[in-house]
Amino acid sequence: MKALARFIATLGPVGSVPIAPATAGSAVVVLAGYFVPVPALGLALLLILACTALAVWSAGEAESSLGHDAKPIVIDEVVGQSLALLFVPHSPFAFLAAFVLFRVFDIWKPLGAREIQRLPGGWGVVADDVVAGLTACGAFHLGSWALQRFGVLGG
Repeated sequence: MKALARFIATLGPVGSVPIAPATAGSAVVVLAGYFVPVPALGLALLLILACTALAVWSAGEAESSLGHDAKPIVIDEVVGQSLALLFVPHSPFAFLAAFVLFRVFDIWKPLGAREIQRLPGGWGVVADDVVAGLTACGAFHLGSWALQRFGVLGG
């Protein structure tokens, strides 16, 4: 069971990317999200909730051999990046913007994300990415609204 949890937590080989495995994990989510049909909102939220539960469990189990929030654990990026992509228009620019915003907020850790990361086990691993994902989602939509409001983007 530990091997399965570790495989899930690292997204198989993705967590072994030598440079920036978290960024690689986020990129996998963005690419998959771009090419997979968008589910209805209710189903999308249910999938994110199920993935969050799976991420908390697998990250918690993987920590026993890898360490707390170790770099190879990238399942938390799946949750955070998925939240960052909620309601984002299906365009390469929009997906790229959501990706960059999530990575910035995941590294910066605003709004208590650094403190919430101290939660025990998989909860701490995943919780800061939830905060980063929701912050990125809000920033994307606020920025999009502002650009449309001031005539920079068509609406």
